[in-house]
Amino acid sequence: MLRRTVLVATSILAAGVLALSACSAGSEPAPTTTGEPDPDASVAIRLVLEPGNLDIRETAGAALDQILVDNVYQGLVARTPEQDIVPALASDWTVSTDGLTYTFTLREGVTFHDGQELTPQDVVWSLQTRKDTPAWSDSSRLANVASIAAEGQEITLTLTQPDSSLLWNLTGRAGLVLKEGDGVDYKTKTNGTGPFALASWRQGDSITFARNDAYWGEPSAVAEVVFDYIPDNQAALNAALAGEVDVVTGFDANLKDQVEETGDFALVLGQSTDKGTLAFNQTSGPLADKRVRQAIRQAIDHDAIVEALASGQTQYGPIPELDPGYEDLSDIAPYDPDAARALLEEAGADDLELTLTIPNFYATTIPQILVSDLNEVGITLEVESVDFPTWLNDVYINQDYDLSFVLHTEARDFENWANPDYYFTYDNPEVQELYAESLAATDEAEAADLLAQAARIVAEDSAADWLYNGASVVAVGTNITGMPSINVNERLNLAEIAKSNG
Repeated sequence: MLRRTVLVATSILAAGVLALSACSAGSEPAPTTTGEPDPDASVAIRLVLEPGNLDIRETAGAALDQILVDNVYQGLVARTPEQDIVPALASDWTVSTDGLTYTFTLREGVTFHDGQELTPQDVVWSLQTRKDTPAWSDSSRLANVASIAAEGQEITLTLTQPDSSLLWNLTGRAGLVLKEGDGVDYKTKTNGTGPFALASWRQGDSITFARNDAYWGEPSAVAEVVFDYIPDNQAALNAALAGEVDVVTGFDANLKDQVEETGDFALVLGQSTDKGTLAFNQTSGPLADKRVRQAIRQAIDHDAIVEALASGQTQYGPIPELDPGYEDLSDIAPYDPDAARALLEEAGADDLELTLTIPNFYATTIPQILVSDLNEVGITLEVESVDFPTWLNDVYINQDYDLSFVLHTEARDFENWANPDYYFTYDNPEVQELYAESLAATDEAEAADLLAQAARIVAEDSAADWLYNGASVVAVGTNITGMPSINVNERLNLAEIAKSNG
């Protein structure tokens, strides 16, 4: 969820109470309906955190990516919930054998929501401006692009060196295409090419999208989508049972029986790249000792965490199962309180007292388990629950903390472990070199293997503890089809959503 820069740290808020959802090894099918889709239907979807503004160029936060990418703004390519890269504004593309030239064929007949035609020059301008404007989110992701040119409907990107992450980066903010010279106030308005256009924003309450009838692809099967921002899970459950919302994301799997009791909803579990990460400040003090960090890892009962969260799977390394380079690393730090005590004794860390700094929008489930487990091996853990600006300043910016917990939702974010300046405070030149080699690889399998090698080193160093791999936990109305169930905390592509009257 947290990326390279301080700006993107605000994306943590999009996860909000999502510490209540863990991960599942697969996904459960969404409910089915036998009724005919109603083209005039309005679908109400509960989300957790409302964005502060709508400027996806400069304003960080997963709250914007979740609703605006794919639905309103698009790039040459897109990603499926399963993390596959697929055509979007480009109908197809080719990559040269040396990995230095990417050629995209731009679709014809695409228009922006204000009726203006999408031109190849819009694409060139968008990508070049993104690359040249550090204030725009993810501008650094185009650092290896030497030139961007258009000839007819073909857009060519020439690189200075191979970059195995380029296509993936183009599925995100780095690749979004805007209208050159557009005068829209991006903080409160939008102008994209997607299947939905912004209809209204009732700040503090909801955001409404209307179907884009001029969409270049298949028009939406619903007339509008309303995002209702309801931070509290119980309030969201009440809204669902009262028929006020059709879908509840960021749900608590422990409420399954309650939400399904009437037969109007089904709880759907899907995979995600959410990583419940316990960060260790390794700059000084007892946590600079690998033995202490390893002891903490082996003191924590990860299976008990997953059980308490009522869904999910454990994760013992920095790469979740959906991402390239994933490997089961449970052999590195298995649950073993006796081994943890021995490591602490060997390190001379008697009567250790540590502080866990955690944003106050997370539930108490995780801190309670950590306090109990660490107490069993002789570590006293004090929990400091702080508001997000305080966490951002103290932990993320100033790196003034012992332990910290947040849910990192962003896919393919291993780069943070190769960045010694990131708030994880982890610095290993071998990992940095392996990551650089993975970026330079022109073969996907080779790139993934290099990432796996680097991830194992990170885990063996006990650079952090990964408490669980969070799931997408969604309560879906039984009259709703086409609702995504994978990685919905990061992206919510609603192009296929439909609602029936029966």
